[in-house]
Amino acid sequence: MSIAWRSPAAALLAASLLLLSACSEEKPVNVLPIESSSPSPEITATPSPEPTPLPYKAPLTGIGRETEATGRPIAVMVNNYSAARPQSGLSNADVVWEVLAEGGITRLVAIYQSTEALADTIGPIRSNRAYLIDIADSYGAVMVHAGGSPEAYSILQKQGKPYLDEITNAGSYFWRSKERKAPHNLYSSLDKMREGADKRGYDSEKQSPAYPSSEAGTVTSTAEAASSIDITFLMQSYVVGYTYDEATGLYHRTIDGQPHIDLNNNLQLTATNLIVFETSHKTLDQVGRLAVDLESGGAGYLFQQGKKVDIEWTRSSDGMVRFLKEGQEISLLPGKTYIHVVPNRPALAEHVTWPELQAATSTSS
Repeated sequence: MSIAWRSPAAALLAASLLLLSACSEEKPVNVLPIESSSPSPEITATPSPEPTPLPYKAPLTGIGRETEATGRPIAVMVNNYSAARPQSGLSNADVVWEVLAEGGITRLVAIYQSTEALADTIGPIRSNRAYLIDIADSYGAVMVHAGGSPEAYSILQKQGKPYLDEITNAGSYFWRSKERKAPHNLYSSLDKMREGADKRGYDSEKQSPAYPSSEAGTVTSTAEAASSIDITFLMQSYVVGYTYDEATGLYHRTIDGQPHIDLNNNLQLTATNLIVFETSHKTLDQVGRLAVDLESGGAGYLFQQGKKVDIEWTRSSDGMVRFLKEGQEISLLPGKTYIHVVPNRPALAEHVTWPELQAATSTSS
């Protein structure tokens, strides 16, 4: 159907309507983003909470514990002759002393106070000496041994010391292994020892002395580096060595270049703190029995964290052998401590060497 426009005005009106219709068609609109007036919040990581310190510390190791370590120390005289190695149970000791016996052989005095491995085998156990009694007695420990020198028996009996001797008063608390020949086959365990001590009426909760300990220890960044240490007691054929492992903070022990192993777990013996000190040694008889001076004090070395510090040792008023730096008692790192007593003739420096010392000496010469 066609429409006839009857006037110019009508035609103009129609054209205006067509133009308005065309302008009303939708066209795309560009929308600009709206800027926020406040910045986006930064996301920060929440730091991990510091571990809660355990409420107690073992008195001789400084290691944290859930419960207080109140047991009386036990000091075991451990055979260190080649036929007695590897020994059992040394890895459970809080402190281990190494001291000369007859013929250039050393004896170990293992001090147990905080370990809970009561059923583990300990030994081989060997005889007592007067200066070994002196070490054990400084901890207020019950001594465990098999036999002793005449001087040692005189001290034990006349002074009423607490002791368990396989030969004279406590044989039922020891056993002999068929895997080794006597006298290198005598053993016991802490539960047997404590049972024997209770049977004899020894105070089971006599308070243990303590060593100062801290996470920082005593060494400083300027201390002399000592990454591995060799200790010679008397014979050049017997050398105790330690190598520092920076990853664990432990010194790994060797004897004559071979790892010193605990037979109970086949693990190498380790310690966090090493102490070597010198003192007078005197031969008493043709058998070679010794008198070792643990009263007069003298020079020593402390090894911690792969470094060496000069120290002094003294016999304190509480009966303990204590270790000082510039008149203040040193702080041990939490962990096990091995203490080595060497003769003062030749002097201490002749008994202990480490690669960094040898390198410095060769450079200066």
